[in-house]
Amino acid sequence: MADLPIDLDTGLSEQLARVLDVEGKILRAVETLGPVGGRDVVVVDGSAGARARQLTELGARVTLVPPSDSERYDAPDASADVVVAFWSAFRDGIADEVARARRVLRAGGRVLVVHDYGRDDVAELRGEPPEYRFWSRRDGPFLGSGFKVRVVHCWWTFGSMEELRTFLAAAFGDVGRAVAARLTRPRLSYNVAIYHRTLEKEPA
Repeated sequence: MADLPIDLDTGLSEQLARVLDVEGKILRAVETLGPVGGRDVVVVDGSAGARARQLTELGARVTLVPPSDSERYDAPDASADVVVAFWSAFRDGIADEVARARRVLRAGGRVLVVHDYGRDDVAELRGEPPEYRFWSRRDGPFLGSGFKVRVVHCWWTFGSMEELRTFLAAAFGDVGRAVAARLTRPRLSYNVAIYHRTLEKEPA
């Protein structure tokens, strides 16, 4: 799930991967906030998919921590400059996740956590997961624990209105059909939050 914000059947997931942020805004923001180019990057809940490939194309030296190892971050101490998580990690126990990131980061390392922000067309499809409201509040788990947030305004961009309608109906049923019915262009607005923080080593 780390490559995409929503877990869908294989064919629909492949289609979503093709239409999600075709402008590449998310990875450009990751590079700005990291940066990641030329640096050692640990990707939490990572897989050898689109995000890992994009980071590598930016010049990152990527180490993947698969979901099965996320409780311990299977990477050496002080071996990374940046820890990046896309959508699936940093959902519960933020303090524990930060502690694991701190162990693998060198002094002054960066943590970048990508989650949906909501307040967009995609939010109508998904209901009210906690990331749409509570997580972006000042007293939420990220801003309340030293993270800052950058909101990236992206799109799901389809080739035609028919492609959009077919996908939304197949992926989201009646809700998808209702959202498609009010759209006039073959794209959905999609806002992404990148929570970011610098971690200094704790005093010995």
